[in-house]
Amino acid sequence: MTKNTLSMQPKKNKPKKSFSFGKFLYTAFLVPVMVTMTMTQVYAAPTVWDKAQEIMKDVYTQILAISTIAAIVTAAVALLLMNFSKNGKTVDESRAWLKRIIITWVILNSLGFIMSYIVPFFSGGKWNG
Repeated sequence: MTKNTLSMQPKKNKPKKSFSFGKFLYTAFLVPVMVTMTMTQVYAAPTVWDKAQEIMKDVYTQILAISTIAAIVTAAVALLLMNFSKNGKTVDESRAWLKRIIITWVILNSLGFIMSYIVPFFSGGKWNG
């Protein structure tokens, strides 16, 4: 078929679109629902510093838990070596390692104490005692 034969055919009259009250009600319902679904409710968001402080506390708590477990295991090994070794040099080295383990564990725990109890006295760069 060519263009000429297509234009010779009679044009079909399309019926005029009528107003659909059902579609109007559906659209009137759908628009507010979609708007409320795309909105996000805003709460009083914490500042960047509050979020950083929360993350640091979480990380410190996890580090403290891991270091406590590691200190217990290594201290147990050092105590076993100290008690069951017949070599004096091994006993002395085990004692030295046990001292290092205890000192390191105390320092890690005291950092938490400093951050929790001492730092609030100096908030804002001023003494708040």
